[in-house]
Amino acid sequence: MKISYDSQVDALYIRFTDEPAQVTTQRLSEDVAVNYAPDGRIVGIEILDAADYVFHSATERQVIVQNLAAVPA
Repeated sequence: MKISYDSQVDALYIRFTDEPAQVTTQRLSEDVAVNYAPDGRIVGIEILDAADYVFHSATERQVIVQNLAAVPA
C-alpha cells in the first residue's frame, strides 16, 4: 500500500497494489473516487480537497500508520 499526498493540488491517493492495472473509476462524490481492477479489487482511492476530508486542520499534514511495517521508498 502506498499513500501519497500532493499539497500543491490538495489531493491524496491511496494505492493498494503496485501491479499495473486498467481501472474503472467510480465516483462516490465530486471529490472522492475509487479505482477498481477488472476482477473487482480496489486498486486505489483518490480524494480531492483532502484537507477538507482527511486532515483535522489546514496545517496538519501527517498520516499515522498503525499495525503496518513502514518500508523505505
